[in-house]
Amino acid sequence: MRVIFMGTPDFAVYSLKALLTQHEVIGVVSQPDKPKGRGKKLVPTPVKAYALEQGLQVYQPEKARDPEFVTMLEKLAPDAIAVTAFGQILPESILNIPKYGCINVHGSLLPKYRGAAPMQWSIIDGEKVTGITTMFMAKGMDTGDMLLKTEVEIAPDDNFASVHDKMAQAGANLLLETLTALQAGTVERIPQDHEAATHAPMITKETGHIDWAKSAQEIIDLMRGLDPAPGAYAIYEDEPLKLFKGIKAEGDYPQGKLGEIVDVTKKGFVVKCGDGGLTITELQARGKKRMATDAYLRGHAMNKGVLLQ
Repeated sequence: MRVIFMGTPDFAVYSLKALLTQHEVIGVVSQPDKPKGRGKKLVPTPVKAYALEQGLQVYQPEKARDPEFVTMLEKLAPDAIAVTAFGQILPESILNIPKYGCINVHGSLLPKYRGAAPMQWSIIDGEKVTGITTMFMAKGMDTGDMLLKTEVEIAPDDNFASVHDKMAQAGANLLLETLTALQAGTVERIPQDHEAATHAPMITKETGHIDWAKSAQEIIDLMRGLDPAPGAYAIYEDEPLKLFKGIKAEGDYPQGKLGEIVDVTKKGFVVKCGDGGLTITELQARGKKRMATDAYLRGHAMNKGVLLQ
């Protein structure tokens, strides 16, 4: 099958690698390069970098609806357009080009977690299972008819990084399975139940600001879902303190204000939260490396009564 691939981050590279094993990739579309670092040097997206290594033609339209770009896609005449985390909504003028349609690899079991950050929110919400859905793209945000699904377990010690890698591989495998089924005419398109849809909005810095009124497990899930970036955090002495790991504290902590350090143990310091105490076991202070809390405490005092906001 002649396929155009659209994708941008590391997550999408898995899908592109898989496509190259079974299909003819006639072009790759990725977001424009962005400036990074102090020198503001333009850096290619992970998909672009990998595509160029493979000798593939790369296109980077500012806007996918640009008429010249649409005309170029029409001339390439792909059998299918495969999309994994591209970052732009495709117009109808593109959706109608390929014979087998525009197939999106979405990081959730639709219609749950439509939107920009389905993997992070599934962890933050304490889900035990997530998965990949392949779907026909439509004009709305993740509203198209579903094709195939595969489940991925979220283990108690998983964070965003580990779930990302499991999901990326699952998505790559399901994309190949979906294209094979489309060619054979053996896949059924299933409309989504829009009333059952949930939203997974973009992650911002403020998403990670810990609400100490929540339970220890809810805070742990927030830390997991934002690890390694952007990280959950609290304000300590007017500076953000990133908190990456914790465990429900043993014993009861009825006293103290929400966010107050109510105990210091060998494992870390205990913060008063909605259902007792949360022992912080891994953190990162501004300008410092990420480290275990017990190592941090050997060089920094964290006293009882201090309030994390």
